Amino acid sequence: PRICVVGSGPAGFYTAQHILKHHDLAQVDIYEKLPVPFGLVRFGVAPDHPEVKNVIHTFTHTARSDRCAYYGNVTVGRDVTVGELRQAYHAVVLSYGAEDNRVLGIPGENLSGVYSARAFVGWYNGLPENRDLKPDLSCETVLILGHGNVALDVARILLSPLDLLRKTDITDCSLAALACSKVKHVWLAGRRGPLQVAFTIKELREMINLPGTRPILNPADFTGLENAVKDAPRPRKRLTELMIRTALEKPGEMAVEVQAAAAQASAPRQWGLKFQRSPQEVLPTADGRRARGIRMALTRLEGLGDSAKAIPTGEVEELECGLVLSSIGYRSLPLDPAVPFDTQHGIIPNSLGRVEGAPGLYCSGWVKRGPTGVIITTMNDSFDTAQSVLEDLQGGVLDVSVSREGFGAVGSILRSRGVRPVSFSDWEKIDAAEVARGKAAGKPREKIVDPQEMLELIGH
Repeated sequence: PRICVVGSGPAGFYTAQHILKHHDLAQVDIYEKLPVPFGLVRFGVAPDHPEVKNVIHTFTHTARSDRCAYYGNVTVGRDVTVGELRQAYHAVVLSYGAEDNRVLGIPGENLSGVYSARAFVGWYNGLPENRDLKPDLSCETVLILGHGNVALDVARILLSPLDLLRKTDITDCSLAALACSKVKHVWLAGRRGPLQVAFTIKELREMINLPGTRPILNPADFTGLENAVKDAPRPRKRLTELMIRTALEKPGEMAVEVQAAAAQASAPRQWGLKFQRSPQEVLPTADGRRARGIRMALTRLEGLGDSAKAIPTGEVEELECGLVLSSIGYRSLPLDPAVPFDTQHGIIPNSLGRVEGAPGLYCSGWVKRGPTGVIITTMNDSFDTAQSVLEDLQGGVLDVSVSREGFGAVGSILRSRGVRPVSFSDWEKIDAAEVARGKAAGKPREKIVDPQEMLELIGH
């Protein structure tokens, strides 16, 4: 059987890995629109979290299998259609992730100085489409909308000492911009309360312990929460207890003012959490061009736990800030008119990864279940989809008696359209060049951010 996987992030690679491991004859071709593989492992994981990128070794092992091939620089839906892939393969798995972001839907969202966290992360991680972002870091106060791990990542990168960042694979141009940054205060605002934050304890602890930075949590936000969280699941309980401890940390015997002044002097940068705030409007500067602040509605919570809803109280509050980053989630886009797509939920309608009404078409990862969870969630999810493919091969749902040409057919289509795919060994040349450039600068790698430069490097 010839199987095609669209997308080379964790969902694509884990799907391929599982099929190759459990079927001795299957051949898997992975298509990727960028010349370089690994999706959000390369472009989403924070540069100061190198351990999370270790899965790349597993993916590389899969890609080097003699029954697996990688074709980068191929945009499915433009260079080749899903229909053409379905003709060439016994099964097609769509694992192309979520390449857009949810919009706030408020006035002023398009002002200069307002960005999605997704674009900001792409900028410091070298995602080609975000390489020219040039965020203005000349303001002192930044507001991040959202209480997830991506929001904490962005806050941490904005406030991290440069010495820490210099040793990572953060891009050269973003490091230069951060070196000139005037940002001193970062607020993270969310519609709901402390019991609904979506970040995890590891990321919060890292933020609390960030050198040269101090957390500002308002003790009033945490009143009575010790009781409320008594019966909560352990991760939620530990997370809330850490926030409470941080909010209530009592200064020692020294006079409070002196202590505060000393702490202020030793930690010139601060970050804090604001709860029950819902963005209403980004406020423009006098010339109407740039963001100068944001108006937020104060909310009250109805319901308990994760299902609590934020209802506006009618009160509003304004916060001055020169940069607004919205971190309210990623969003998948339809790839090809031939593939069913649920625009409301931003997913491909499916049952256990089998795309509804399209036998032989499957999906895995964020486009299957929505943009939630960490790499391990995606791994399990992709194994489930791969299992559906294997069952359908075994049960005869996929007819393998008819031979399919796989890349043989697709390669001719791409040639006729002037598209030159990038192989995995081509990627390994790009990889080696990045590592060599990084070594010269004393960092793990210096990412090449221009696809044209990548292609020239491999002689395309």
